[in-house]
Parts: sequence; C-alpha cells; structure tokens
Amino acid sequence: MPSTTQITFAQLSRLVGLPDAPTIVDVRIPDDVALDTRILPGADHRSHKNVSDWASDYAGQRVVVVCQRGQKLSEGVAAWLRHAGVAAENLEGGFEAWRDAGGLLVSTAKLPPRDAAGRTVWVTRARPKIDRIACPWLIRRFIDPRAVFLFVAPSEVVAVAERFQAVPFDIDGVFWSHRGERCSFDTMLEEFGLASPALNRLAEIVRAADTARLDLVPQAAGFLAASLGLSRMFKDDLAQLDAGMLLYDAFYRWCRDAIEETHNWPSVPSKS
Repeated sequence: MPSTTQITFAQLSRLVGLPDAPTIVDVRIPDDVALDTRILPGADHRSHKNVSDWASDYAGQRVVVVCQRGQKLSEGVAAWLRHAGVAAENLEGGFEAWRDAGGLLVSTAKLPPRDAAGRTVWVTRARPKIDRIACPWLIRRFIDPRAVFLFVAPSEVVAVAERFQAVPFDIDGVFWSHRGERCSFDTMLEEFGLASPALNRLAEIVRAADTARLDLVPQAAGFLAASLGLSRMFKDDLAQLDAGMLLYDAFYRWCRDAIEETHNWPSVPSKS
C-alpha cells in the first residue's frame, strides 16, 4: 500500500491526459534514461542534484516525481518540493512500474527541441478547423503542457518555422502532416508512440471529420459541426484553440470512459 506521499499507477493513469493532470517531473539519472529514453506523458526532465534551485518553478502546481524504481531519488525530490511548498508525490514503483503496467509512454526520438523557456514551439496555418486544433490538444495534454502555437498565413508557415525555430505541422511537405488517408493527428500518435484504445478511437473521429468521410464513425458529423461552429465563433485563433481544448477533452473522456453509456427519456417508462 502506498504512503500518503505516493501515488499509484492506477491513480496516475486516470489523471494523465486530463486538463487537471499533475505535472510529472522525471528525475531518472542519465544511465537509467539510456536504458529507455521514453518519458511519461508531458514529463519535465530535471536533475535531483539541484532540486533546491528549481523547486520554486513548480509553485502552485501538483507534482508527481518519477525516478527509475520509485525509491531514493523520487522520494528525496518530492520531499524537497514539499519543503518548498509544492504539493508533491512520488510514483510508487517509478518508471519501471509504469512501463511494466502498460502506461502510456512518449517516444522522444522525434520530440522537438525546446526554447529558452523550456517550451516546444509549433507553427501552422491560421483559421484552424479540426486537425489544427486536434494536434495542439494532443501536444498540450500528452507531450508538452506549455507548448506554444503560432497561427500564421499559409504562405508563411515554412518561413516562420525557419526564422523562429518552430516546428511546422499540418501543411503539405512537412514531417508532421497527413500521410495518405491519415491525418496529422494520426501521424503524431504514431511518431510519439501514443496508441491507446481511447486515443485511437478519438483519432477515428478526427480523421472522419477532417477528411469529409462522415460515414466512418457516427460521431463524425456532430464533431465536424461543433468544430466548424467554434471556427465561426472566434476571430482570434488562440481563443478558438482555448475553447476547442474543452471540446477535445470532452470527446477524449467519452472515448475513454463513456462509450457504453446510453441516454433516453423518460429514463423509467411510465406505467399506464
């Protein structure tokens, strides 16, 4: 049984991908990282050696600390964070327990470099509809919660990417884009190793709505309508992205937790 300052795999796995998920801090040493370079979704990598220097960066956040086996490094770092006033727990069993239980892990092979503030920076076409909201949602929920997204004129995406060290996505001729009948969202799931029943189900809805194949899944037409409605409601692309995050959060929770639930009215047939 975990202590009151630990969190279990089952508890953390229910939080990953949600808007109120805790910040995950990976304090594995380089030798352990070399054995498996993948990271838990959205994890920051920090050294335990200078925790007193960076602890204040997490003020006001709930933090889960992960080391290789959930022992001295994560115990010590979590204790330091609590000393600094941060609500911190360490993952029971550490990285190995998470991996062995089949928890989602992000492949870092294609992870973009971060800017001076530790954020990944992405750029795409202005006036997003579906894929250009889906990809930022996936990145912020599973890759980099602090990611920056730049929406620019279609003709300027590549030039902006070069000048501002940003990663272009969802345009022709770049790595993070459509591949055949699959969307940029599918590409990110594949390259980051994020396949899961819930995310795969969400990808089907995104793909059907984004490529006008509404017959693929019954949710596609409603999803398209909601996405287009949002695009008409907001002139500011970043405001639309903020609003769209809730739409994707809701569909993700349905994909993960509610696909068997039905609804009817009246809930109890009346007796004649």
